[in-house]
Amino acid sequence: MILIGVSLLVLALDQATKFLVLHSLTLNVPVPLVFDFICLTYTQNPGTAFGLLGNLNPVWRGPFFISITAVAGIIVYAYQRLIPEGKILSRVALGLIWGGAMGNFADRLFYGKVVDFIDMGYQQYRWYVFNLADTCISLGILLLIYEFLFLEPKPKAKTP
Repeated sequence: MILIGVSLLVLALDQATKFLVLHSLTLNVPVPLVFDFICLTYTQNPGTAFGLLGNLNPVWRGPFFISITAVAGIIVYAYQRLIPEGKILSRVALGLIWGGAMGNFADRLFYGKVVDFIDMGYQQYRWYVFNLADTCISLGILLLIYEFLFLEPKPKAKTP
């Protein structure tokens, strides 16, 4: 239930922020929020993370992203079934990942591209523009890594 709730919350917040961006910002025109460090810059990304595969033929782009999303869904579903009930952090992390994936997938279905708008950097040194869905996916992955590295019980060394 946690995974579904977090996923739906992420999906709703992601789509709400993108709706606001689509109806209030002009494509590729930065609006500074914190000096030049954080700007809102509406961009469209036809590819994957960091714009990879953005030049993929549109005939292949749709089936490719549908396939990738289906495979990710199967992996998330299978993994969440292996998680013991008490591991809430893992369920929240998977909810963040799945909700973010669904947010970007919804963009591809509705617009043919992902709507990005969070622009960070300094002067000409900018990171790739991203969105709330990307942030949630990254946070979910970091939470899973954190849990694995620091919260998992360590096997006890065998004594001779």
